[in-house]
Amino acid sequence: METLIEVTGLSKSFGTLQAVDNVSLTVRRGEVLGFLGPNGAGKSTTMKMITGFLAPSAGRISVAGFDIERDPLAAKARIGYLPEGAPAYGEMTAATFLEFIADIRGLPRATRAERIREVVAQIHLENVLDQRIETLSKGFKRRVGLAQAVLHDPEILIMDEPTDGLDPNQKHEVRSLIQAMAPHKAILISTHILEEVDAVCTRAVIIARGRLIFSGTPRELAARSRYHNAVTAIVASAEAGQASAVLSRLGEVETRELAEETRLTLLSSDGANAATTVQARLREAGVAPRELFIEHGHLDEVFRTITLGARGGEVHRT
Repeated sequence: METLIEVTGLSKSFGTLQAVDNVSLTVRRGEVLGFLGPNGAGKSTTMKMITGFLAPSAGRISVAGFDIERDPLAAKARIGYLPEGAPAYGEMTAATFLEFIADIRGLPRATRAERIREVVAQIHLENVLDQRIETLSKGFKRRVGLAQAVLHDPEILIMDEPTDGLDPNQKHEVRSLIQAMAPHKAILISTHILEEVDAVCTRAVIIARGRLIFSGTPRELAARSRYHNAVTAIVASAEAGQASAVLSRLGEVETRELAEETRLTLLSSDGANAATTVQARLREAGVAPRELFIEHGHLDEVFRTITLGARGGEVHRT
């Protein structure tokens, strides 16, 4: 696959604060890279440097083969950028703002109106086109920001929290749009919503204290979880004691009480084989689980472990 974003040894300091420290990453056409990290980790600063909004203190950034510092206009022409907070001119209507962006991006007048209609329909902005942006909800402001980012059909999309402020239905629509565009573009998404990594990303990197500390696929990230391949049985509370005794003979068990049920998780297991054993042992004990399934891993737990335990900027690759 063609590499469209290549970042090498990228650093940024603000006085004595080292916001980004020697970060290197690539994004190829057809990839959706999830860019993760706690607040203040350096995600937004890195994205601003890749898009040319901030000059790096050190390092090199290549966008579609163009150096962002030596040939910024050619590089930026190939980028669609949704910044944090989706800033726009609040006094403009959504329609006027998109016309303004089309003019800045140099869309041909012959096809401009049709392209705007296409994007408006794609992102479902029809009902707010004549409203001033300052009057829109947070979710619709985010949609207008997404529309301006894709209006010129760029090869590269860089989006800072693209589903922030959207309701579940709107999040699903945006994720579907990202998946539809992904085969033809290189997409970099900063997000704190870990389910988004599973939903749309083909790879993920984690940054903490300005340093890259993990690079791999979402599946490889989930495999670091203590719950990876664990077996969970949900049983009636009246049978919890008996079920716990059975599972405890097989290994470490984590218990969580629900309303009228108990969730028992057998940790450090080997997935399918352990599930078969658990099912058989519970049946022998006369316990009928209401649900029984293999855990893939908890991304939030892995994220906490990696970011809180980060030392020395080591990159964890699997």
